[in-house]
Amino acid sequence: MNLYAILAIYKFEMARTWRTLMQSIASPVLSTTLYFVVFGTAIGSRMGEIDGVSYGAFIIPGLVMLSLLSESISNASFGIFFPKFSGTIYEVLSAPVSPFEIVAGYVGAAASKSMLLGLLILATARIFVDYQIEHPVWMICFLALTAVTFSLFGFIIGIWADDFQKLQVIPLMVITPLTFLGGAFYSINMLPEPWQSITLFNPVVYLISGFRWAFYGVADVHIAVSFGMTLFFLTLCLTGIWWIFRTGYRIKS
Repeated sequence: MNLYAILAIYKFEMARTWRTLMQSIASPVLSTTLYFVVFGTAIGSRMGEIDGVSYGAFIIPGLVMLSLLSESISNASFGIFFPKFSGTIYEVLSAPVSPFEIVAGYVGAAASKSMLLGLLILATARIFVDYQIEHPVWMICFLALTAVTFSLFGFIIGIWADDFQKLQVIPLMVITPLTFLGGAFYSINMLPEPWQSITLFNPVVYLISGFRWAFYGVADVHIAVSFGMTLFFLTLCLTGIWWIFRTGYRIKS
């Protein structure tokens, strides 16, 4: 394994984050902070508890996931799209670097940025809402697994997109609505049938439910199911990337 190549790609992508600090870190944290102010403090103080958890604390895992999913996809998709758009991707492909090392560099950097953002949002939430983390190891595990999985998904989007507009289609038109409808601001057990059953087809439900369980020990679906669904989506993304490099889809032509 060419660790030097992985580290070179990783450092290059991370350096871009520090050059665009306001856009990459400050803007998402500020946007999520507004959610905490409006929903957690203003509205949350007038609402009752959900599954024994105050509303302000209940929405924290969902808000973290909302930012984590969108930023993971955005960072990874732009990271691979721009070299493809500028033509510098051929320098990487012609170098003695394997597809695994290319993916590890780009996805590793995107996941690292997303995890850093998620931890910053959690630290910011402490200012507005009091919360606890009952299972910190599982919380970090779900945070890292989700960041890696959706960074892989973002990598696929970056390969698929042939213009800058397509980079925003999936995050804005698919991921954000699924997150809002996936229990970020409510428990799906509050929904009447058949909507409760229909919601279980939303993959984001399992991510938010598992992440919320790590905080408060309560979940809409069993923790084993949430973890299994996350691993299943990770496997799908890895399979998709393997197929891309196997066929050269939109990366060698």
